[in-house]
Amino acid sequence: MSTEIDKAADYIRERIGEQKRLAIVLGSGLGDLAGALQDPVKIPYQDIPGFPVSGVASHAGALIAGHIDGAPLLLLAGRAHYYEHGNASAMAVPIRTLKALEVETLILTNAAGSLRKDVPPGSASMITDHINFSGVNPLIGAEGNERFVDLCDAYDPALRERIKTAAKTSGATLHEGVYVWFSGPSFETPAEIRATRVLGGDLVGMSTVPEVILARHAGLRVGAVSLITNYGAGMESETLSHAMTMRVAATGAENIMKLFKSIIADLHENPL
Repeated sequence: MSTEIDKAADYIRERIGEQKRLAIVLGSGLGDLAGALQDPVKIPYQDIPGFPVSGVASHAGALIAGHIDGAPLLLLAGRAHYYEHGNASAMAVPIRTLKALEVETLILTNAAGSLRKDVPPGSASMITDHINFSGVNPLIGAEGNERFVDLCDAYDPALRERIKTAAKTSGATLHEGVYVWFSGPSFETPAEIRATRVLGGDLVGMSTVPEVILARHAGLRVGAVSLITNYGAGMESETLSHAMTMRVAATGAENIMKLFKSIIADLHENPL
């Protein structure tokens, strides 16, 4: 895989120019951040050696380099999910390529369901920890002692504090909680949602956890923010669907854009 990563990094480096220390993965409904980039350089995943192509319609499937208010960053507009091909390590090459490009901090975003009535659809929630309900791990089959990754601070404490400060500075509403990863693509059952609440979960979703594990394995500093698009199954009468996810995501776009512009500016002015 190292040769593939070197090829991917060289291909990207030739096209994006200056080095970027921050990268953000954009989940469903979060494409507006890509539209805010100045001087964007867009590279489709299919053109980058080893990068997966997402089969989810709402994911652009491109790496985009640019600036927001003078702060340089890389956006991974879309991701490959475990439920698409049964491969938990589908994002291994992109994440390890970020490390090869000398990215230091990775912030992951996703669309998630809320298990708390005080965290409604349209709001944002920072992930403080996770529960891997699927039981699948992207490092299965990896070699060496480095595969035994310590996840006690998987979501970097210093970065979490900076994200909270950015929310206060920008006036963005930000909750926080524990994210529970289900493999998908079907939504959870009401019984699974009840069990998840007993286990201590606050949010549910179908992504992010494999990428966090891969990023920590690669030595990246990691943070994550969910855009809440629905309540968990059985908590409301509305039928869950991807169309609903996209519709509700649009209602939280302004809040999450304020948050991320503040995070990006803060990390640019005061690197961790």
